Amino acid sequence: MPDTLAVASLQFKARRPHVHASRAALVEAVDHAAARASLVVFPEMAVSGYVFAHRDAVAEVAEVRDGPTFEALAAVAAARDCAIVGGFAERDGDELFNSAWLIDRRGQLVQVYRKTLLYEADRPWATAGTGDYGTMTVRGARVAVGICMDLNDDAFVAHLRATQPDVVAFPTNWVAEEVPTVDVWDYWAWRMSGVRGALVAANTWGSEHAVGGGSTRFTGRSAVIRGRHLLAHLPATGDGAVSVQLPLTGGQ
Repeated sequence: MPDTLAVASLQFKARRPHVHASRAALVEAVDHAAARASLVVFPEMAVSGYVFAHRDAVAEVAEVRDGPTFEALAAVAAARDCAIVGGFAERDGDELFNSAWLIDRRGQLVQVYRKTLLYEADRPWATAGTGDYGTMTVRGARVAVGICMDLNDDAFVAHLRATQPDVVAFPTNWVAEEVPTVDVWDYWAWRMSGVRGALVAANTWGSEHAVGGGSTRFTGRSAVIRGRHLLAHLPATGDGAVSVQLPLTGGQ
């Protein structure tokens, strides 16, 4: 196994309500980030955005697991020899899920992970996952996957502590508090206590509005964190990517 793994965290805001424009922008951003990484992580529900007034609105933009966004990302993964983890609104029959693709360096779909601990904005439309947490191997490094609220789930944290992955790929749409009580990087690091691997957190930024609903603001500040060390980060606003040559832990 190599001594390091090049990882990239991609901060991205959906071009709502223009799904095709979102997809094109996301795929271009992933392609650029993949030029200098072996693993790229992008945010939760990156093409569709996150805030919806009702279930039907999500259904209109949800994709099957091997839909057009997957096909475009798989082509990037194969061309760049880079694994990709990122979130999407999944349609499976009559059910909808807040999911993440795990795509390997050949462009093959390893797994679709479905968010286990749903946030209040997910509950009106999403079916919860079963706790079968995402996992893949990238250049010998063990990668675990959780989505946003999963990091607040003690069961997920216990899973990470038990398995000790080298990397935790973390697509998120982390909501900003009106009056912050703790810094988001400090909070993420605290939740990762006891996990030797690094958190690669990929977040959205700015605000989203749903017709008939209020506005939701996101923290941005995507980051790569190991222990209490902030290895790389992005600002609170703006699309961008940051990459790190991540020293690997070498197992449990």
